[in-house]
Amino acid sequence: MSSFAPSTAQAWALLLVAGLLEIGWAVGMKSTDGFTRWGPSVAVLVAALLSFYLLALAMKTLPVGTAYAVWVGIGAVGAAVLGVVLLGEAPSLPRIASIVLIVAGVIGLGLFSGS
Repeated sequence: MSSFAPSTAQAWALLLVAGLLEIGWAVGMKSTDGFTRWGPSVAVLVAALLSFYLLALAMKTLPVGTAYAVWVGIGAVGAAVLGVVLLGEAPSLPRIASIVLIVAGVIGLGLFSGS
């Protein structure tokens, strides 16, 4: 692993990119057809590995619980939104309310993480 120790601002930026990559691999998994299609499967695996690596770098500076929860939150909200927008999943009121609650939790963790 790298000896790079990110500043707090760098750690948050790394975490944001890691979360965006998580959205990419989570939504991209649909196109792998159960990992039977090589091209999409390789892209998903590369995005997942990069996402995990950037998350690990961010965790050098940020609290583990905060970093992991924010990473999962970014991925969950992004995947849910793209599911509605790109994949035709139903945008029900309970689903939208749940997304809003996840966003509020991620914002709260960011504001009160102590880093």
